[in-house]
Amino acid sequence: MEFKAVQDYYPDELSYCYGCGKLNEHGHQIKSCWEGDETVARFTPKDYHIAIPGYVYGGLIASLIDCHGTGTGALAMYREEKREPGTEPPFRFVTASLQVDYLKPTPLG
Repeated sequence: MEFKAVQDYYPDELSYCYGCGKLNEHGHQIKSCWEGDETVARFTPKDYHIAIPGYVYGGLIASLIDCHGTGTGALAMYREEKREPGTEPPFRFVTASLQVDYLKPTPLG
């Protein structure tokens, strides 16, 4: 079975997001999916995703949370409606508000 994340089902006209858009060749192209009752997205920062040497830029982390959150919203709505991703009409969400409280710097790697 081929793995497909919820972002893989977004219609092309809604797939240019810098964080999760499959059609944005310069973006992160994160993928969100169910693992049991939790949604997950995995992303490994590159050496250039730094704030200061050795630590990940906080804005990157916020953007990953943002896009994974909207993907999670879509997955939750499909599950609530007892539908599979890719069925019509598609679910697509945007973030109304986001606050991230960093407890400490995130080490690169």
